[in-house]
Amino acid sequence: MQALQAERHQWRAAHERFKAAQRAARKRGEEPDVDHPGPPPTGFALLPWLLMGMGSFSNLLQGKTPNPWVGGLGLLAFNSLYIYVTFRSFDRAKREAASTRVAVLLMALVTTGLALGYGGNWLMFFPLLGLAVGAALRGPWLGRTGLLLTAYATGVSAVRGGWGDATNIGYATFLSSMVTAAILGLSEAVRELRAAREELARRAVEKERLRFSRDLHDLLGHTLSVIVVKSEAARRLAPRDMDAALGQITDIESVGRQALTEIREAVTGYREGSLATELTRARSALSAASVEPVVRQSGVPLEPQTEALLGWVVREAVTNVVRHSDAGRCEITVDSGAEQVRLTVTDNGSGRPAGRTRQGIGGTGLKGLTERLAAAGGSLTAGPSPRGGFTVTAELPVEPAQFAAAGVTTAPRAC
Repeated sequence: MQALQAERHQWRAAHERFKAAQRAARKRGEEPDVDHPGPPPTGFALLPWLLMGMGSFSNLLQGKTPNPWVGGLGLLAFNSLYIYVTFRSFDRAKREAASTRVAVLLMALVTTGLALGYGGNWLMFFPLLGLAVGAALRGPWLGRTGLLLTAYATGVSAVRGGWGDATNIGYATFLSSMVTAAILGLSEAVRELRAAREELARRAVEKERLRFSRDLHDLLGHTLSVIVVKSEAARRLAPRDMDAALGQITDIESVGRQALTEIREAVTGYREGSLATELTRARSALSAASVEPVVRQSGVPLEPQTEALLGWVVREAVTNVVRHSDAGRCEITVDSGAEQVRLTVTDNGSGRPAGRTRQGIGGTGLKGLTERLAAAGGSLTAGPSPRGGFTVTAELPVEPAQFAAAGVTTAPRAC
């Protein structure tokens, strides 16, 4: 009884959620969603078929059945097993459990006994048995089981009621088992596909949110650091060299405008990274922070996706140098070979950037970059340099085979 109440509660809850979604859509001025899968499938959908046994029940009430107590107990046993099997058939784990298979076998024995003992209307329990078999035994064995059950029902019906009844009972048994399995299997497949679609949509949203949070962190962290450094430089220069201070203020304006453009591109997902641009900005930011920039670049030209990832690394590493290292010199080396490209950013600061540990990479920026490079088949390491200071090293394959998985987006290049 508790199971029936739980099933009814689930149906009502699903119906209420659907109605609430419909009302909310109408309030927003949208078309209501008509793609509704209906309430969760339960054994209630198969209970009305028990009416096929009403003829046997009527014979019991009218006293037309010999040994009515035996018939009544058989009818009670069949109905109980039928309800047990059908309500377990909508849960894959319960459907495939040994107890369900044993219940189906007991149903077959009870059906055989009632059919051989009474015949007539009692033969109609074979189609009900086929319906329960189709609901419970969906899978590769259903075809063989359905054919065997049809042949068995036909044989028993022929012994008890003649070939006329046997043909009808066999046909009804075959249809009930196969059609039930087909309908329930299709319904389950549709619901699984719907659940998979919703899960894919949820993961896509999470992936886009993660991409945007990474881009925003890297963009604003670097930009705000440059603005702070240049603002400090302008403040120091203003009393003695107004022209130089105005030059720094002009740079601040340029950096701010560029940041707005980059944020718009990050929001739309079409930001195109350029290693050359990031190296130029790195020189400017380091010089404004009184850090001597040394940039070395050699090797073959790089793909746009490779440059995009390395540009992020340069941006994050230089931001950490400006904000945390207290360094006087920063070397940026890009060495691209036939199969691999290596980027190294080394400073001669007195300590580690804030948030770093000796054993691994800390900080949101470098952690996010580590994940991006790993997804693209590369690696990122960061730690204290043996000669002092801090070193960030990024390695990437030249062939951009897996950059789509790394979350790198680039705009189409002009021809």
